[in-house]
Amino acid sequence: MATCARRCSRAIWSSPSVPATSGRSARNSSPGLRSASRVDRRLLDELAHRCRGELLRDEPLWRHTSWQVGGPAAVLFRPANHVDLVKAVRLIDAAGCPRLVIGGGSNLLVRDGGFPGVVLELPDFNVVRIAGDGLVEAEAGVRLNSLIKQLVAAGLGGLEALAGIPGSVGGALVMNAGAGSQEFGRVVEAVEILSGETFAWRPAAELAFAYRHARLAPGDIVTAVRLRLVPGDPELLQAAYAERIGHRRQAHAVGGPSAGSVFKNPPGQKAWELIAGCGWQGRSIGGARVSERHANFIINAGGAMAADIEALIEAIRSDVERQTGVRLEAEVRIVGAPAATGPGCEGA
Repeated sequence: MATCARRCSRAIWSSPSVPATSGRSARNSSPGLRSASRVDRRLLDELAHRCRGELLRDEPLWRHTSWQVGGPAAVLFRPANHVDLVKAVRLIDAAGCPRLVIGGGSNLLVRDGGFPGVVLELPDFNVVRIAGDGLVEAEAGVRLNSLIKQLVAAGLGGLEALAGIPGSVGGALVMNAGAGSQEFGRVVEAVEILSGETFAWRPAAELAFAYRHARLAPGDIVTAVRLRLVPGDPELLQAAYAERIGHRRQAHAVGGPSAGSVFKNPPGQKAWELIAGCGWQGRSIGGARVSERHANFIINAGGAMAADIEALIEAIRSDVERQTGVRLEAEVRIVGAPAATGPGCEGA
């Protein structure tokens, strides 16, 4: 097993190369998953011997998500650098194996059967470059709040309302994270993307940013972003940053591990108001419960399975649509296989 000399918890996001479908659990041992055995042994050997990095088999993905639920990844690989990322993607795709790149896991539900392919984390993509004209380049593994703190200290405004949002810069771009009157996509000038085996910068217009959305092709991997910020008074920016941090800590003290807002706001409406109005606050399925403090948060109240959370998501969606005629769209990504064995990429 190859081991990377540098280890870090930061990671980037991508569009999954297999379709995303709507996690760890204290009572989830993921029975029935034949994870590592579902990946071609030849692929494991190729990754270990041809790519520098850290290779883990049967890695529990509850360790990588804020809900703290989910089965194992058959393989989790952390490439050492850009070159090894390209090599790994080439090998994985040639083997016909599903792959998924994850970041902070704060907007992700992994099913109890785990992910029957290769999960990629890219911890070394964590450099920030701040120029004197308000132009900033940040690699996708940088923690979003760390970037915002650096921008505020440099007297650059445009993202301070997003202070305290968990996850990575790559995740913020993919989801077009927003808070207050600010959205991440509004300050993006260009995005560096690995598509196939080629890194290229694409103008922001090509990503067609919309509410909680950026247009990426399946398999695209975001590796860096170029931002244009507005100069401002560092003291005023710091005050705004501190206010948002305090507000978020108070509002998001929901009583257990969560993934933040579960549903997107429908046009002209607030998801939490619809959910609360339909009587869902405090209701549970298994170990998953709708927060009494914020109706658009589902918490792991202890011993939750990913299946409990997904069942609660679907029950809320169905009941809100029945009572109001509004069909809520999930903001969280749901990936992986149920506890029963899912398709893998086992060799002959």
